[in-house]
Amino acid sequence: MKILVLNAGSSSQKSCLYEIDEKLPGEPPQPLWTAHGDWTRQNDRASLTVSTLHGQKIEQQITSQGRGEILQQMLKTLWQGPTKVIEHPSEITLVGHRVVHGGPEYRTSIRVTPTVIENLRKISEFAPLHNPANLEGIKIIEQLLGDTPQIAVFDTAFHRHLLPESTIYPGPYAWYEQHLQRYGFHGISHQYCTQRIADIVQRDPQELRIINCHLGNGCSLAAIRDGHSIDTTMGFTPLEGLMMGTRSGSIDPGILFYLQREKGYTAEQLDHQLNKESGLLGISGVSGDLRLLHEAIQQGNARAKLAVDIFVHRLRSCMGAMLAVLGGVDVIAFTGGIGENDPQIRARACDAFGFLHLELDEAKNQQSPADQEISTSTSAVRVLLIHTEEDWEIARECWKLSQAQ
Repeated sequence: MKILVLNAGSSSQKSCLYEIDEKLPGEPPQPLWTAHGDWTRQNDRASLTVSTLHGQKIEQQITSQGRGEILQQMLKTLWQGPTKVIEHPSEITLVGHRVVHGGPEYRTSIRVTPTVIENLRKISEFAPLHNPANLEGIKIIEQLLGDTPQIAVFDTAFHRHLLPESTIYPGPYAWYEQHLQRYGFHGISHQYCTQRIADIVQRDPQELRIINCHLGNGCSLAAIRDGHSIDTTMGFTPLEGLMMGTRSGSIDPGILFYLQREKGYTAEQLDHQLNKESGLLGISGVSGDLRLLHEAIQQGNARAKLAVDIFVHRLRSCMGAMLAVLGGVDVIAFTGGIGENDPQIRARACDAFGFLHLELDEAKNQQSPADQEISTSTSAVRVLLIHTEEDWEIARECWKLSQAQ
């Protein structure tokens, strides 16, 4: 069975092709083919990188007429040119799409039908930067692959078991009746990490209390119990919660009223500032990339240090909140670009939880070993570093759904 995975960003497109036999492998296999298109730097040009399991690779700049054209050129490299890995598109069994927002209706992965497409179109108001891109990908697959079954895998679905007291905002109850509630995001990553953690510690995920820290340009924590997310830091949108690369995370909403009333800000200006000009970038004035901030700190940049200090403070605070909701913790895991690669952030985050008799192995932590434990053998809380595999989790969801039908 060959499963094609599409993972759309607001200005990027990733894709890969997996081959799965009759049984799911215990660990993520290498994809037969991977591709990445990015047009963040120039609206009329896109960079396209394609590679195969056997080492073939192409890198090129292409004229961009939008996501549709880029995706079509990308997918044709599956059966044409030096990166060809299949003879004909008909060899693709299933196509899985990461869909950012499932809204109140979609709480599990589902096969795409005309009704699902129409509902996703309505839900797009919840995620205007991402869901329309997902729909465009579905349409292009229909054009290229005809009736090949497509599966929507939702980033919000893993959080379907959130406690009601976490889901419902303490505004007028009418908000909840209008579906203004906490949905949570990064669910595909949190779901993958939950199973990978259980495999590594050789425990049933139903037995574990986990704080999973997905830290990248976007950041979220999930409190996981009985194999499910029961609380998380992102909410109605991915803006809530932790401080991030360019997003503010949670702030006093009264600030927004003040800026509108006293300074004349529009909703569009506030949206742009909170999502694109805040977080690590907004405080440091240097970058939203922690690697560059560490360099700036070495050069004596006080605002870069302040940005990192705020990030760590808010991370510790949110970890503490997840700890309280769980009533204790067995495993703390770090994943994502920062979580997997920044030993300083991991160490500073864990320092606050020495009262739990948590002890990091400093040497292991410095090495940033993927899918390994970085706590000491005597630590009362196990600390793991997990290389998240969202694309494989999407493929796995597709395979499971195919077996159930």
